[in-house]
Amino acid sequence: MTWIRPLSRQALIAGGVASALALLGILLSGKDQFFRSYLLAFAFWFGIAFGCLGIQMIHALTGGRWGTPVMRFSYAASTTLPILGALFLPILLGFSSLYPWARPEAASDPVLVHKAPYLNIPFFIARALLCFAAWIALSQLLYKRAVARGIDRPASDKMRALSGPGILVLAITMTLAAIDWLMSLDPHWFSTMFAVIVMVGQLLSGMCFVVAALVLVAAREESDVSRDALHDLGNMMLVFTMLWAYTSFSQYLIIYAGNVSEDVPFYVHRAYGGWQHVGVALILLHFTVPFLVLLSRRSKRSTEMMVRVALGVLAMRLVDLFWMTAPSFSDRLRVHWMDLVLPIAIGGIWLWYFLRRLSLVPLPATR
Repeated sequence: MTWIRPLSRQALIAGGVASALALLGILLSGKDQFFRSYLLAFAFWFGIAFGCLGIQMIHALTGGRWGTPVMRFSYAASTTLPILGALFLPILLGFSSLYPWARPEAASDPVLVHKAPYLNIPFFIARALLCFAAWIALSQLLYKRAVARGIDRPASDKMRALSGPGILVLAITMTLAAIDWLMSLDPHWFSTMFAVIVMVGQLLSGMCFVVAALVLVAAREESDVSRDALHDLGNMMLVFTMLWAYTSFSQYLIIYAGNVSEDVPFYVHRAYGGWQHVGVALILLHFTVPFLVLLSRRSKRSTEMMVRVALGVLAMRLVDLFWMTAPSFSDRLRVHWMDLVLPIAIGGIWLWYFLRRLSLVPLPATR
């Protein structure tokens, strides 16, 4: 695994250069655009780490051979949550740029005044601290128990005992985080399905990331990936892809059928100004194409096809988060250059730490 150190150094350099460009962007484009792009980038990389933590707990409870080849990558990703907690701090500096409820004029909005007991800065920070404390504690406890048992071995009773209530904790805390970080960008809108969509998207992100990591690392080390393992992982990607489409359509259908004035604007804003093209792209490239490819047994047993699908869906996860967040700031589709630079900046730093974590435990000899 001598390739890890130079690759991690390259990732850190890329992240540092992109970070310098992003800081320059504050001078050129203003702090508002910086914080909006930063939130997008953070949500994307955080989703991978959180999704991997959820995958570990699902595998601990359900078992199955599908998780064995990717567990080391999953643990390396989930134990990056401490550095993601540090990377969350800039968002706390951008309240007024991101959230209407944090601006002085919110005092004159009856709806925001009514929601002020929940949507206020001190309570927001307290919830974020609580969530990160829970996530970091769960990831570290699960990792230590996995190491004691053997990461490539079936889950122990202690791991299952932790994963059962752990999944409930993840669901509750991520519901709070999804509402706070993303849904409150438009505090007049509310959906009971939104947090579910976010969590399913994170599970899909985590699964795609570990599949891509498995195949790419195997290629570097000139080792083979079991076709049966790829087939099982492809089935899991297919499940999460279908679940994302189901929950997303369910939210749309409920809002369409209910026709409530507080709910409808979310989709109305995204039906004009160029945003409708992003929605069509998500339908085609986030669901339809991956769904059709992953239906094929031959595709799921091909390393080349699996890594392409995994990386393609990961790219569309970023687009999906952009579609969730950016219309809150602009009626017309506009991709700012910082929307591309900041994912590289945070991604470079995150990948550097991920690779350091990955190097702590040797990769399995067989897959």
